Amino acid sequence: MKNAYAPFSHFKVGAAILTAKGEVFSGCNVENSSYGMTNCAERTAIFSAVAQKGPRLEIVAVAVSNAQGVPCSPCGACRQVIYEFGPDAIVFYHGQNGLTESPISDLLPEGFRLK
Repeated sequence: MKNAYAPFSHFKVGAAILTAKGEVFSGCNVENSSYGMTNCAERTAIFSAVAQKGPRLEIVAVAVSNAQGVPCSPCGACRQVIYEFGPDAIVFYHGQNGLTESPISDLLPEGFRLK
């Protein structure tokens, strides 16, 4: 989170994924002047893992945090990417009532994979 590039929103987010092999990969949000090109922390962590270890990635858990300590679950795009690599993953995030954990299938009930 401390490395986030958020000059527009000033909303810094960090994420970490845990793989089935016990490896941890972290990421942060990276904004862009063309807002649609911004990348979330969750996807940064996942894409970093794929870049380092290859596409045979199996995610078992994802943790998400933000500098403001406000509720912040993964966005829809991140939910789909998490599901792609971890349909049984558990996601930890700040919810309305504090720390929350949810299976990705609850956050994205109609997730799909083309494998």
